[in-house]
Amino acid sequence: IVVMNVIQAVVSTQSTGEQYTQGITLCREQLNDLRSVLLANRAACHLKKLEYPEAEEDCSASIDLQPAYVKAILRRAQVREHLEKLSPALEDYKRALELQPGAALARDAIPRLSRQIEIQQEKMKEECFSKLKDLGNLVLKPFGMSTDNFKMVQDPNTGGYNIQFSQDK
Repeated sequence: IVVMNVIQAVVSTQSTGEQYTQGITLCREQLNDLRSVLLANRAACHLKKLEYPEAEEDCSASIDLQPAYVKAILRRAQVREHLEKLSPALEDYKRALELQPGAALARDAIPRLSRQIEIQQEKMKEECFSKLKDLGNLVLKPFGMSTDNFKMVQDPNTGGYNIQFSQDK
């Protein structure tokens, strides 16, 4: 009877997630498939309420119980995008596409996220170089120099770099 009440809650379109919590609590370990579905559905409720950390936690728990549950994997990928965890989201989309090659959501998201990650990494690299340059200028300033006095020139034959000093700046 309890399982039937839980299933009725699953069908409810106005569910707040409380029914899923109740069902998860009442299900025993042997009902991992049902618990996995309930966790993924509760994650959907969290997602609707913009409760992203809770949604990610429920999706992860669902995937732990049922590692090939594509719906939970895709949902976690979406949540991770909202949380700006782009690399883990990309991994989830790739996993979902592996399990279900026709998953359009994953197929569309992979190239988009790959570009976003590349842009994010480029920004981080520029920020890192900028901070390193600031640090270098701080050290060189007492000597009347700056990082602009140094030029890195790549050797076309070896691909290595030579640092050249110029006092013009």
